[in-house]
Amino acid sequence: MSQATPGKIILDFVSDVACPWCAVGLGNLLAAIDRVKDSVSVELRMRPFELNPDMPAGGQNTLERLEKKYGYSREQITANRAVISERAAAVGMPMRMTEADKSYNTFDAHRLLHWAGEQGQDAQIALKRALLKTYHHDNLDTSQADVLLQAVAQAGLDAEAAREVLASGRFADEVRAEEQKWQAAGISSVPSIIINSQYLLSGAQPVETFEQALLQVAREAE
Repeated sequence: MSQATPGKIILDFVSDVACPWCAVGLGNLLAAIDRVKDSVSVELRMRPFELNPDMPAGGQNTLERLEKKYGYSREQITANRAVISERAAAVGMPMRMTEADKSYNTFDAHRLLHWAGEQGQDAQIALKRALLKTYHHDNLDTSQADVLLQAVAQAGLDAEAAREVLASGRFADEVRAEEQKWQAAGISSVPSIIINSQYLLSGAQPVETFEQALLQVAREAE
């Protein structure tokens, strides 16, 4: 893991494409980074985490999965999802949640995010946003290559290069190693934001909380 240079903050954003709160958290974090951009230099890196690594082919109805996993009523889940959707829309992360939504495997999405990260921060963030929209607004199967390549194209990246990554199995070992590293570090829920490999912020914090944390770490580094 690279270390932050003086005057620069490194953020590791540990999350899953399948996580709606991760979309809210990313939107808030990007807004906070924009607020402090004149005084704080930030490097933001997307890190992999799978909420449902054993998701079967074809996916599973999201409401049924959440009912079984958490024991909540359908009414509770629907109300919670409405709150998430509203908060996501407020930070430019559109969602469209219905009773027919399915949850899908995201491992190949993480492989492509690793690939995009090798092209730079902007490319990786663009793909992350496109994949979140694919999953939570379009509700398309992120285990399918054609769906992932559409997201790559929407992010303005090279779809043919991405196709080769998917077909070859590249970055599978790297993604698994990353996932194991964060789990070994105690990360069990997402989003989790690690600042300069030292500080942890958990959950979809408000923009102001992220902003204050960035400014405080920047002051401590002076």
